[in-house]
Amino acid sequence: MHIRFGYVAMSVILEKASPSSTVTFKTYSKLAERDEAAALARVRRVARGNLLNTLRLLRHNRAYGVQVYRFSSKVIPLATHPKLSEWDYIADFKEELETIGGFVKENKFRVSFHPDHYTLLNSPAEEILQASLKDLGHHCRLLDAMVLDNRAKLVIHTGGAYSNKKEALERFKQNWDRVPRHIADRIAVENDDKSFTAKNVLDLCNALSLPMVLDIHHYKCNKEGESLAEILPAVSATWDTAGLPPKFHVSSSKSAADFRSHHDFVNPGDLYPFLKLARELNNDIDIMVEAKQKDRAMFQLVRDLAGYPMVERSGDAALKIL
Repeated sequence: MHIRFGYVAMSVILEKASPSSTVTFKTYSKLAERDEAAALARVRRVARGNLLNTLRLLRHNRAYGVQVYRFSSKVIPLATHPKLSEWDYIADFKEELETIGGFVKENKFRVSFHPDHYTLLNSPAEEILQASLKDLGHHCRLLDAMVLDNRAKLVIHTGGAYSNKKEALERFKQNWDRVPRHIADRIAVENDDKSFTAKNVLDLCNALSLPMVLDIHHYKCNKEGESLAEILPAVSATWDTAGLPPKFHVSSSKSAADFRSHHDFVNPGDLYPFLKLARELNNDIDIMVEAKQKDRAMFQLVRDLAGYPMVERSGDAALKIL
């Protein structure tokens, strides 16, 4: 059994390589009052820098054998703002996006986006649903421009509970019929730390034939009696038709008092019991490290786990379970 590890968006090792530099709408508006063309040029310049840094990060990943990576959702500032709706950023950055996608394919990376928490497919408010579909469409346009197939996923949460979890889950299913096929084919759903448990999300994914990303820390924060041993085979099976290994998220609590927040690093003892369970699946898996220290935390976790029984290091960002 092989495990590949990845990290989220930013590197703390590679200097001056942020893919998330931004231009606020307030800044854009002040510039646009004097010169609208200059204001858009500022946004383009920042976006181009983010894309170039994304490519730098991918090269950094290749150098260290990191094959799992989450793109920053902030790579194109103001991309979905209604005041910039006429801006064809895909055409502007066609070459950069194709270069990124080509590098991903050449190196067989697994890449994804995780749209922000305001992307709510189960919202009862029509305007929020439409904004969510627009945001998901934006992410899909980026992946399409990279010429990446549906193995490049958008990982989302179920959404809000809205004081009635059962109704909120049913509303997700009803709204799912309104999700365009090219978006739906890229979606995977993750359990969250407050509202929808791993069992809730597993049932939803089975009903809609969607892959499920199991967040191990969220499971610890929010469960209703289900055990990992009981649900893990079924979670893994949701990926059977996706052409990808099952994917999991891992993090450690910042503190006992702030249990839900992420620590700078990941305690290997928080993951090892899961690895012993996952070993029984006899499948390769991918694990996304969600820690404040980003790639440094990921590399440290791999080194730490290599000292545990049945675990052998097979690279800077990979393990073999014996």
